[in-house]
Amino acid sequence: MKTKFLHTNINVLDLERSIAFYDRALGLKEARRKDDPGFTIVFMGDGTTDYRLELTMLKGRTEPYELGDNESHIAFEAEDFDAAHKLHEEMGCICYENPKMGIYFIEDPDGYWLEVIPKR
Repeated sequence: MKTKFLHTNINVLDLERSIAFYDRALGLKEARRKDDPGFTIVFMGDGTTDYRLELTMLKGRTEPYELGDNESHIAFEAEDFDAAHKLHEEMGCICYENPKMGIYFIEDPDGYWLEVIPKR
C-alpha cells in the first residue's frame, strides 16, 4: 500500500491571529477554508508543496488546549536560516535553541512548537 502525506491539524483559539503568525513567521498562506456552524478550518500552504497545515478553530472555545509535554512539533526548512532567526528574534517567538544541532524552535500563539532547520 502506498500513502501520501496531506496535512497536519492543530487547534487554535484565535484563527486570524494564528493565520497572521504563520504568514509572518513562516510565509504560509491560506490555501483553502471551510466554515461550519461549530468550527472553521483554514489550510495553510507553503506554495511549494501540496502539504498543508490545518488550523481548526472550534467556535465558542475559550480555554487553551492541553499540549502535553510539547514533544510533538512540526519542522520547517529555512532557505535563509540567518534571516529566519533574525525575524523570529524580532518577533520574540524563539522558545528553544540547540546551537550544537544548528536548529531552534519557535512557539506559535497557542503554544505549539515549530522546529526551524537550515537548508542542507
